[in-house]
Amino acid sequence: MTRPMVLATCELDRPTLDGLAGRFDIEYAITANRRRSLADQGIDRALAEARVLVAEVDSVDKATLAAAPRLDLVISCRASPVNVDLAACAARGVPVCTTPGRNADTTADLTFALILDACRNVTAASMWLRAGQWSAIDSNEPYRIFKGPTLRGRTLGIVGGGAVGRRVARRALGFDMSVLIHDPYLTDTGAPPGATLATLEELLSASDIVSIHVPLTATTIGLIDARRIALMNRGSYLVNASRAAVVDENALITALSSGQLAGAGLDVFNEEPPPTDHPLLAMENVVLTPHIGGASRDVIAAQTEMVAEILTAHSTGGDLPYRARNDLLDFRAVEASGN
Repeated sequence: MTRPMVLATCELDRPTLDGLAGRFDIEYAITANRRRSLADQGIDRALAEARVLVAEVDSVDKATLAAAPRLDLVISCRASPVNVDLAACAARGVPVCTTPGRNADTTADLTFALILDACRNVTAASMWLRAGQWSAIDSNEPYRIFKGPTLRGRTLGIVGGGAVGRRVARRALGFDMSVLIHDPYLTDTGAPPGATLATLEELLSASDIVSIHVPLTATTIGLIDARRIALMNRGSYLVNASRAAVVDENALITALSSGQLAGAGLDVFNEEPPPTDHPLLAMENVVLTPHIGGASRDVIAAQTEMVAEILTAHSTGGDLPYRARNDLLDFRAVEASGN
């Protein structure tokens, strides 16, 4: 009996999937032109035979579905399946699963790196030193100009207590910080031990550092706007490794310029990559990284384990885990529109 074919167009840990070789034939077609429709990438034969499609960035659109008549499962290796036309899949009766939390630890690590860098001026000090500005005439100058707050005893406010937010909370508690979490879906028993739930307004007004970890939905676009930034303590910090559209970028720039915010750490932007004349790029009190929150080899292993779990359930006719949410917005489309 012919085994169903799984077509994977993203990076996976192949030895992990070898254990499923008796149930599936797994074919890899790592594409060169990312974010394009898979129907346009010269893999027509594989698409025609595929029963399961595993993709991360490539577009699984109507044309892809038309080219894959035998398809009965799509796995998007993302928390938010922005690369999949969910409506088209639903019309075809093709379920879609995702890999939520695959990069939760990795993103939490980067978040804390941004917190430390923004507060302790690590990047700024490194660039200053490399530029040859440390002079023997005044060897104490860096001690004066790069002073920043110690994290111990400070309050970290975490907006969004999901997989990443909870991990950031645990790291903060390890630094002896107080931790507040705002998440309308969490109860007191769901908060990490040592953290306290708060309303958004309470969190903003009480925190020295605010870190954003919410998905992009209709209710979170512009959640942190000028009014809410004004509630933050003057001289506090804002970190965003979530979705750029959650924060009003113009309001953020104004607050950084006025001193309402002492600094920020950002891994996401309304336009990616940002234009070279973007105001944030010229701000010395902002730490910037090019959307690398999930850039880790460990993420590949984590997403592969979830893919294997989904495939196992599919092969046995069991309930599919990690079914796609239909309320998540495509952050690329939202941020490109400027909303």
